[in-house]
Amino acid sequence: MDDPQKIAEAVRRACIEAALEAYEDAQVRGLCREGAWEVAIGAVRTLDVAAVIATVVSDEEKG
Repeated sequence: MDDPQKIAEAVRRACIEAALEAYEDAQVRGLCREGAWEVAIGAVRTLDVAAVIATVVSDEEKG
């Protein structure tokens, strides 16, 4: 059975990771803080939530 708590935690982790990676990359490319923040939010908006959920469900089925 799908555990909603595990799914929610996985989605939250994926959002944070996507935002941090995008923010750091944007700053390395020379964007200002505001620009890097916009890139980070864009990464969260485009995150494939269905893929994160599918991974959690698959992992649960494996064991």
